[in-house]
Amino acid sequence: MDQSKRAFRQSPAWIREIALLVLVLAGSGRGQEQKQPPTAPVAKVPPGQPADAGTAEAKPEKRISSKDAEELFQEVDEILQFVSKDTAFPIKHEVKRQLASRDQVSAYLEKSLREDKDAKRLRRTELVLKKFGLLPPDFEFEKSLVALLREQVAGYYDQKTKTMNLLDWVPAEQQRPVLAHELTHALQDQSFGLGKWLGRNSKDLDKKKDITPADIESDEGDETLEAVVEGQAEAVMVDYLLEPAGRSVWNAPEVLAELDADMLKGDPGSVVFKNAPIFLKESLTFPYRYGVEFVAAMGQEGGKSRAFTGLFKNPPRTTRQIMEPKTYLSGEQIAPLPVPDLRDIFKNYERFDVGAMGEFDVSMLLDEYAGTEVSHSIYPYWRGGYYYAARPKSAGNGPLGLLYVSRWANPQVAQHFAAVYAKSLAKRYQHVQDMAKDGTNTAASFDQLRTWQGSRQWMSEQGAVVIEIEGATVLVTESLDAATTERLSHDVFASGQ
Repeated sequence: MDQSKRAFRQSPAWIREIALLVLVLAGSGRGQEQKQPPTAPVAKVPPGQPADAGTAEAKPEKRISSKDAEELFQEVDEILQFVSKDTAFPIKHEVKRQLASRDQVSAYLEKSLREDKDAKRLRRTELVLKKFGLLPPDFEFEKSLVALLREQVAGYYDQKTKTMNLLDWVPAEQQRPVLAHELTHALQDQSFGLGKWLGRNSKDLDKKKDITPADIESDEGDETLEAVVEGQAEAVMVDYLLEPAGRSVWNAPEVLAELDADMLKGDPGSVVFKNAPIFLKESLTFPYRYGVEFVAAMGQEGGKSRAFTGLFKNPPRTTRQIMEPKTYLSGEQIAPLPVPDLRDIFKNYERFDVGAMGEFDVSMLLDEYAGTEVSHSIYPYWRGGYYYAARPKSAGNGPLGLLYVSRWANPQVAQHFAAVYAKSLAKRYQHVQDMAKDGTNTAASFDQLRTWQGSRQWMSEQGAVVIEIEGATVLVTESLDAATTERLSHDVFASGQ
């Protein structure tokens, strides 16, 4: 699903710099008068939100004083020195800096949403996310995303202008940890050309006539590079916060555990974030939460050189490697998932979207469908996946058709995943009937679904849903005609999944 997610996570001009990175750590006290700084994150009061927000009326948003702003500007160079020492990335030139208001940042975000090619693509592929049940049918994505970013942003480095943007409504002491994070991006940019490096794997599969296994295999590239970039910046921020206590990201696992939990949960004032769909919260936090743990694992295994410069030279390729660092360290190789001739099979359809369904994508589906406990018991057994969305040429604005193929470590996990997917249909469609081949209703229990092999069909208001299991491979078709589904079944399983 990387093609559909790329629009709001990959875009280096703005989306990477959401302040999910400081939901937990910015209030930990670094830069304040404090003899014994904490060794674990402390939740902060969000910018512009009074400490007693739950019991008192919100006060007008305060601006930092000109004196604080000037001191903060001067501290940029001091913190830049810390970042350089922590990462071994050299300082090649001064980093420009400026103070921005919340309205200026909001206008910047909205302008980026209108102009960024990936954001335009997301508006077109939003329907795929809704088809999978990852966004509610009536969810206004762009409006919600702007509100979410406006709430969460807390300083960012702009690659295009090479400028560090400080925020005039965030207290200076809360911006110092943000500076450590964002100035890591500045030095990454100076050494490796961040925009070009992040875009090295960018590939719009919509422009390709024939989709190959190699295309699917490389489709998660943007996602994994993003996790490296943000994971390194998070690691530096943790180091900056913990340095007075003589600790670092390499020897503070409890800090990373709390950071992971609290970042996904959000702080008490993050109303928009708390109410956002699981997909948005997981996608926006992925490069930070999983990235910092991946970078920490690299440092523990091979020191700072492997965790910083080494990852730019030899980056991970899949979200599986990010989520499970041992697979990267061991050099695990997973054979590419065969892809049938989709162009020919869908000759009566207009292609809408196509892309990989990686381990992280699967974890989000499972989180949404069955909760995190079930998700964690299944997604590590992922071994490949892709989707293809299309509309019938003759149907105008008819339902979006969907193909989803996934491969698992063994048939038992494939059955478990198929059962969870089948039970999710009731949440995603208004009317669903489990149908036998003779057209009768044969509703099955979850335990029955977990033991089936072969094909089952459901009928919904948007057409047929077919789930077929053969060995460790699961084939799903939704809202496709019977002939296309039959052809897919033959070709997918004939290719030796």
